Amino acid sequence: QVQLQESGPGLVKPSQTLSLECTVSGGSITASYYIWNWIRQPPGKGLEWMGAIHYDGTTTYGPSLKSRTSISRDTSKNQFSLQLSSVTPEDTAMYYCASAVRSFGSWGQGIQVSVSS
Repeated sequence: QVQLQESGPGLVKPSQTLSLECTVSGGSITASYYIWNWIRQPPGKGLEWMGAIHYDGTTTYGPSLKSRTSISRDTSKNQFSLQLSSVTPEDTAMYYCASAVRSFGSWGQGIQVSVSS
């Protein structure tokens, strides 16, 4: 079973770009049919799917954040990354990476990111 671990800064200033990485172990991010997701949960709110990168490198994004979100991967490091641009305090949230095939499988433990000056 794959394991995922998020990493990145816990504090980002407004208007900057939030950058997070998810390191995958126990399986390859190029393994067929796997989808690698970014999901966030603002304080007091529900989960929000931000987007994903598929095993073949194609990307899909949620409509509300699509204009500010970019997901990429580094197959040599078995990692995939999230960039969220022009952040505001409303982007303060717990950020998770998660694997999926037909449904969500393994999740990382999450990383708290706060947006504040």
